[in-house]
Amino acid sequence: MIFLRSIAIWLIFITIESLNGTIRTLWLVPLLGDLRAHQLSFITGSLLILTIATIFIRWLNANSLARLMSVGVLWMLLTVTFEVALGRWAFGYSWAQIAADYNLFQGRLMAIGLVLLLFAPLLATKIWDVWIERPQRFS
Repeated sequence: MIFLRSIAIWLIFITIESLNGTIRTLWLVPLLGDLRAHQLSFITGSLLILTIATIFIRWLNANSLARLMSVGVLWMLLTVTFEVALGRWAFGYSWAQIAADYNLFQGRLMAIGLVLLLFAPLLATKIWDVWIERPQRFS
């Protein structure tokens, strides 16, 4: 059951991230240029991923560190597969163009996004525990 729920949550991620990418391409790139648009889109995408993960973390019912990390690995692998398939076969990008999004030395942040996906279930659990279940700590 956790596997199917993980995929369902990932489908929400990828839909929202696709919208984020469309907004980047249509509006942010003309305003900011390609690199800055990608960087801003990375920030908004990261916040969206953490928000969605936090909303659904209890429904996921991953009740151990091993399960949380397994879900993160699944989300990361699904995302890489989706990005490569979309880039290569839907948009006809070269392997070099696809790899460029992962090059931190060129200011691209997709590699960090994958690390965020890996740890998103664990981070969402911590966010839920600290900010939602025990907000009285910060009163």
